[in-house]
Amino acid sequence: MVIGLVIHASHRAVFEDAARTLAGVSLEWVVYEHEDEVRVRVDRLLARQRVDGLLLGPVPYAKCRHLLPADLPVAILRSAGLDLSLALFKAVARGWRPTPVSIDTFDAQTVDEVTRALDLDPARVTCLPYDPEQSVAGIVAFHREALARTGADYVISLRTAVAAELGGETHVLGGLPGPATLRAQLHELALRVQSKQASALRFAAGVFLVAKAGPQLDLDRARVGLMNLLLNTPEFADAWIENRGRRGVVVFAHQALFEKATSSWVSLPALSQALEALGIRVAAGFGVGASARSCVHLAERAANRAEQEESPSAFLIEDGGVIIGPMSPAGAALTFTYREHGAELERLAGEVGLSAATLSRLAAIERGQMGRAISPSDLAQQLGITDPSGRRLIRKLGDSGLVEVEGSTQVHRKGRPARLYRLRIGAAIERP
Repeated sequence: MVIGLVIHASHRAVFEDAARTLAGVSLEWVVYEHEDEVRVRVDRLLARQRVDGLLLGPVPYAKCRHLLPADLPVAILRSAGLDLSLALFKAVARGWRPTPVSIDTFDAQTVDEVTRALDLDPARVTCLPYDPEQSVAGIVAFHREALARTGADYVISLRTAVAAELGGETHVLGGLPGPATLRAQLHELALRVQSKQASALRFAAGVFLVAKAGPQLDLDRARVGLMNLLLNTPEFADAWIENRGRRGVVVFAHQALFEKATSSWVSLPALSQALEALGIRVAAGFGVGASARSCVHLAERAANRAEQEESPSAFLIEDGGVIIGPMSPAGAALTFTYREHGAELERLAGEVGLSAATLSRLAAIERGQMGRAISPSDLAQQLGITDPSGRRLIRKLGDSGLVEVEGSTQVHRKGRPARLYRLRIGAAIERP
């Protein structure tokens, strides 16, 4: 498991202390000096390394949220009442009056609870809650006005840029979460990632039914055509596919495979492909349950529900009662299959010395990377082969100009860095 940490350079020591008890997790550090660096540094991390989760504060999150994949577990650091209480006690220990005080970024409710718990006068506590639209200049102006109005001895700020601006004018205390708070949030994120991974490995089934039509439709021929279409769809390359009845095909796989093929249960391009290439209307259903039998039962129920729709569609039914649908027959996942480049893909596969199925799966992986580099071990994991086989495959692709070196990454402190490569298969398929 790999978790990314986006932190200010001055906070690394406390984060390292908090992460000492986290086992089985590799940390990728994104360390910045100025807030404007966050977007570029996070973009570089996502390009060179697959991360399973990301921990960052509200300000870095606002700076890079548009870069984050929709399915990436993210934890946003929130300073708790304990952290504010410690900052107030630190002020008293230094001989400063606990109030008046000017505070930024903490939630107003947290400030109110701590103020009442410590029996402080709320009228002498000025608070500016966090807002993504706040600028450093605006926060500094807020504190300056509060200092001039109340005569406070100090300011509590979670923003390092604000502390730098006010450091020469007044005392500034940071309210950064302590190791205990950080440790709890790190463990909570790790558990979320583990839960997601376990869910992705749950057994699932998909049932594809040729919709009933008039006597002129040859069901056996339509079913065979549907099976061949699914067998030649790279997203289903790791699935087990077989006939089910006269007009049905059943697909067995992990839940993660179906989630990827449907863009997280949004669309199923195979439905539109069946209509365009085979001239048949198909209804699909997916089931996620505790056993193969329950998965197939739920998938059949979902497929029967999809048949009631006027156009090709798909539904998902889980054993917990969740129902998702209808899924669209069209979507971005259609580009993963490269079926419109059949002749070009066959030609390229012959030149490289790989099977067309393997090259098509590699093209699908490249599309899923969305321009990000990949290591040989990650490529091997996605293909279900050994790491040595993954390295040999990379060398074979390199000999044909289908990958290019994109730097390296150090996953563990010990050991050699792993090289990163960017796949170039899609461009070669489309090359005239």
